[in-house]
Amino acid sequence: MAVNSVLCHVSDRRSMETAPGGDSAAALVALTAQAARAGVDWIEIREKDLGGRALVDLVSAVVGRAGAARILVNDRLDVALAAGAAGVHLAGTSVPVASARELCRKLAPGMMIGKSCHSMEEAFAAQHDGADYIFFGPIFQTPSKVAYGAPQGIERLREVCGAVAIPVIAIGGITPENAGACIAAGARGVAAIRWFQEKGDLEARVGALRAACG
Repeated sequence: MAVNSVLCHVSDRRSMETAPGGDSAAALVALTAQAARAGVDWIEIREKDLGGRALVDLVSAVVGRAGAARILVNDRLDVALAAGAAGVHLAGTSVPVASARELCRKLAPGMMIGKSCHSMEEAFAAQHDGADYIFFGPIFQTPSKVAYGAPQGIERLREVCGAVAIPVIAIGGITPENAGACIAAGARGVAAIRWFQEKGDLEARVGALRAACG
């Protein structure tokens, strides 16, 4: 039986258009709830500027309206645990995957642990240390990933997908026009920020990405 590709919405409330003086956190909660209803599988809350209490409140609100979507928290394992999220997504400067895995064995055995990777070596290390999945990218040019260097491209994605046994989620400049190529290269799914937060019919946007992924 074919398994549907994972669609992951990575949040960035500061890039969202809200009314002057509007509540960006409330707008993000509403957007993620809409994305979940539209069929997004995972939602990663990536709001690095928020302190612990504000982030717990935000994630808890998102979890409460997420339906079947799995909610992941960027970097903050403590927040993921406190807010009842499904997983934590670790960056290069986060707690090591192995340490997070050991803690989750004691406190939340079912919690997903993901890792952002930008090289084959990082992908192998994440798998070895117990990550459930990795984000690999940036695959294509995108403003949000300029700090991570030149785009990796489809062929490098294909190499990584063929080398590790855990799911690889492609990220960086993902659109319906190129998402299918990522899946064909072996990616288990795709992740995006801008595609889900641009103006227009979100349900149609999710549908277009789903159709592109096959």
